[in-house]
Amino acid sequence: MGDPHGGAEIVPTERRSALVLRLDGQAQSYVDLDDPEFLAFDYVRRLGDVLDGFAPPGRPVRVVHVGGAGLTLPRYVAATRPRSPQVVLEPDEELTALVRSQLPLPPRSGIKVRPQDGRTGLAALRDDSVEVVLVDAFADGRVPGDLVTSECFAEAGRVLEPGGLLLLNLVDRAPFPWIRRVLAGLHTTFGAASVHLEQATRRGRRAGNILVVAGEDPGAVDRVTAHLRTRPSDFAVVAGRHVGDTFGGGRAFTDADTEPSPRPTAS
Repeated sequence: MGDPHGGAEIVPTERRSALVLRLDGQAQSYVDLDDPEFLAFDYVRRLGDVLDGFAPPGRPVRVVHVGGAGLTLPRYVAATRPRSPQVVLEPDEELTALVRSQLPLPPRSGIKVRPQDGRTGLAALRDDSVEVVLVDAFADGRVPGDLVTSECFAEAGRVLEPGGLLLLNLVDRAPFPWIRRVLAGLHTTFGAASVHLEQATRRGRRAGNILVVAGEDPGAVDRVTAHLRTRPSDFAVVAGRHVGDTFGGGRAFTDADTEPSPRPTAS
């Protein structure tokens, strides 16, 4: 099943029903077809914890995913919150075709994949029509710059209903100059944010995944952050005023002045 397809391949794992989508040699998505609630990667498990804490267990949630790859988190939401309407914005149609053929979605999953980039797809959504926007998109191993600008965050804020959340999977390394600019842009639209990062990344030992939970309603961010504190994880939580203390001083990215996230191997 590891047949290369435009830089993508799907390979088996030690779990009989699980496979990994690799892009340009890097593991991108881990999918267990028999157990979609199994989230192998630490940052994906953390995003799953956010989604678990957003609403009472089992309640359907309207989610838009910016970035699709192997559709791990959409499958997770479909399994844990049946009947959830989900839209996935994934511009790589060849990749989506490969995933659909070798990692088929369950019937009646409620997952719709649109061949659009994040900005185009968000612009097409109605005001106040979504409960969660989840940005987990990479191009050549970097988060695209157009997904972290003030204009993009304003668009996300427009489509989110009151109490909705924006979740971002980002990458940076100490002293976090890129994340500081992202957070400055978030605060032009959203009233609160919490930041979650692996301990080794926080201590400056290496670059790593940095997850951000943002919302116009501070209470919604606080509730999810409180839930995350109860979950076993290597991720440190930075919330409330500590976000500004730790990651302040940045200048917001704009569409006219932006850049993708640092390369994971950057020194």
